Amino acid sequence: MKKIKKLVIASAMVLSLSPIFGGNASEAAAAGTHQVQKGDTYYKIATQYGVSVLDLMRVNSGNKASVIYPGQKMTLPNSFITETEKDLIARLVQAEAEAEPYAGKVAVASVVLNRMASPDFPNTVKEVIYQKSNGYFAFTPVQNGAINKPASALAKKAVNEALAFRGQGKGSLFFYNPKTAKSPWILTRETTITIGNHKFAK
Repeated sequence: MKKIKKLVIASAMVLSLSPIFGGNASEAAAAGTHQVQKGDTYYKIATQYGVSVLDLMRVNSGNKASVIYPGQKMTLPNSFITETEKDLIARLVQAEAEAEPYAGKVAVASVVLNRMASPDFPNTVKEVIYQKSNGYFAFTPVQNGAINKPASALAKKAVNEALAFRGQGKGSLFFYNPKTAKSPWILTRETTITIGNHKFAK
């Protein structure tokens, strides 16, 4: 019964965070194994390794959230980005959302992942973050050099969590501070969620 309760809690966490995340989950291939420890959930394991919860379920239980138990060996899906790319996203999160709540950090990382999945944006981390439009960088930290500062452990954790929830939610593609935004265009975009000082939109 306790194991079932843990599974229900983990599933509820997926649903409660779903407005932040978007895009389609990729087909996952094996990338090692994880031995389940007491207290583990699909969510916790996926966040630990920076892999999609949906992919983790797919390779272990055929898309069904089956009960997991200590000692069980779970197959880990591949992360679709490299450690270097994770670090680049984390540096963007650090620069854009250092003073924002943790959920806001996760949401900023998710914007990068969602853009990669969108046909309207480049499909690599580097190209998304360093993209220019009409002579302007998409992200201010690239323009002012803040992107080159190291990421905190919390920013790196936020990237892993964004990767864990990739493939769910409303697919935010933009974020902005409504108090400082100067573009009338951004205000016309559909708001998906507001976290801290940032509005997220698509």
